[in-house]
Amino acid sequence: MTHAAVWFSHPRKFGKGSRTCRVCGNPGGIIRKYSLDICRQCFRDNAKEIGFAKVSTLDTERDREVLKGVEGRTHDQGKAN
Repeated sequence: MTHAAVWFSHPRKFGKGSRTCRVCGNPGGIIRKYSLDICRQCFRDNAKEIGFAKVSTLDTERDREVLKGVEGRTHDQGKAN
């Protein structure tokens, strides 16, 4: 048996090497949550079609005001002694 015949002959039934993107076949950056099994690049391209919506945490005026108050504070000033 030559080296070419042995190359990549180990069965890939489980583990990182067994999974590829169901859209493009890319083996890296797979998002498995909710059984998506697609790579992160394809997820960004197809997120709206799948039903995901990007959520911004700075949508409300109240959130902006809270962050303005926190920006000038150091780590020690936030603790109660």
